[in-house]
Amino acid sequence: MALMKLATTWERFILKDLTKFGRYAKVELTPPSPGELGQVVKGAGGFVKDALTFKWAQATVKEATVNTIVIAEIACWFFIGECIGKGSLVGYQV
Repeated sequence: MALMKLATTWERFILKDLTKFGRYAKVELTPPSPGELGQVVKGAGGFVKDALTFKWAQATVKEATVNTIVIAEIACWFFIGECIGKGSLVGYQV
């Protein structure tokens, strides 16, 4: 009886989640196409060129504000992820 209950629970919860995970993994974990990789390299090269030529100094106040907010959001998500990964706000649990 307990084995049957365990099997139905396994089927109801675990297998359903595994199939969903499989669908997402198939899309998200595929390597980028060569066209996408070329765009990443071109964008990184443009970023370095803009930094070296001080193009960022000619940004408008609106563009600078938007860029600052985007950088702050990325930093916040990084630190939130670190806190979740650590399991606490201060220090690692060793």
